[in-house]
Amino acid sequence: MDNYNECDTTISTDNWPAVRDQARGALGEELAAYIEQARRQAHSESLLISVLHRVQGRFGYLSSQCLDAVAQLLQVPSATVTGVATFYHFFRLTKPGLYKISICLGTACYVKGAAAVAERIKQELGIDYGQTSQDGTFTLEAARCLGTCGIAPVVMIGDDVHGQVVPDQIPLLLDKYRQRPRG
Repeated sequence: MDNYNECDTTISTDNWPAVRDQARGALGEELAAYIEQARRQAHSESLLISVLHRVQGRFGYLSSQCLDAVAQLLQVPSATVTGVATFYHFFRLTKPGLYKISICLGTACYVKGAAAVAERIKQELGIDYGQTSQDGTFTLEAARCLGTCGIAPVVMIGDDVHGQVVPDQIPLLLDKYRQRPRG
């Protein structure tokens, strides 16, 4: 039977070095150094959005592991970090697809049939705005204007702009990107 009256003085509850090292490993040295520098500033919590932008810029999205690492290194509650990440539309909490599809829903594109094009893309991929196809190839986003009104409706896939798109073109257009070598 254990003797609960004795206290083992070799047990330590201060695990900050291990937590810090794990967080640094998750984010990488450059990001960790930026966050630790931010933490040393007055009102460091005001730099949270900037930190999250940098993390997303590096990884393409904000995984739960990255959110936890940011909370640890910035020394703010995890709920605060998650709350900010989920509040702002710019932040992604899921890994994006290889290609981002932006469908322009600005006035010119909408009037010329962008809604029908968008519906066909959703149907072909089985996803909605903000979602990624099951094979991880495409992420669908709505855009308010891509600045190419003269060739409306416009779909941008990756860095490629496709103008005067009609719904029947969508299957072939998607197949073109599916067949590209990944690398």
